[in-house]
Amino acid sequence: MRRRLILPELDLPHVTVSMWLVGRGQRVTAGERVVEVLADGVTVDLPAPVSGVLVRQCVGEDDPVVVGQVLGEIEAEI
Repeated sequence: MRRRLILPELDLPHVTVSMWLVGRGQRVTAGERVVEVLADGVTVDLPAPVSGVLVRQCVGEDDPVVVGQVLGEIEAEI
């Protein structure tokens, strides 16, 4: 089952994807840092919600994103 990696509420107006820490096709564990976002000079690491494989990156580095936007998808381990 695929789970979405969604940008949570950060209370910061301008957010961009700074860097993907895990590449497409790579295995992740729940809680592992997957993507780094930058918001008004503050770097925030977003963790994987589940263990599995990152199957899709929906946005690229330096792309602006908004709260609730899907950043990627993880094929969850059963």
